[in-house]
Order: sequence, then structure tokens, then C-alpha cells
Amino acid sequence: MGDLVNLKRFKKRTERHQSEQQAEANRTRFGRTRSERMLDEQRANRANNLLDQHRIDGEDAS
Repeated sequence: MGDLVNLKRFKKRTERHQSEQQAEANRTRFGRTRSERMLDEQRANRANNLLDQHRIDGEDAS
């Protein structure tokens, strides 16, 4: 005779496994934390501000 398998446990195990795989895919796809995104945004803003400060405007801009 074969081993008995509880179907509810089997279904839950397979759903959990699929959800873990989906979570791993999402982590690789959207894997940056909020603080990392904020830091990159701040760096980009600072770089843009520094460039704007060195821009020549007015009559000398030819």
C-alpha cells in the first residue's frame, strides 16, 4: 500500500511554494528599499542643483 497524503496539506504546501517563488521574482524585480530610492533621488536632485548653479544666464550666455 502507498502512503496516505492529506490533500489539504498538499494543496497548502504547493500554494506556499508558488507564493515563495512569486515573492522571489518580485524581490528581484522591485528589489530596492524605500531608503535606497530616496537616497538615489536626493543624489540626482543635488547633481541637478549643482549643474543649475553653474549655468550661465543673461547677456554672457552666447
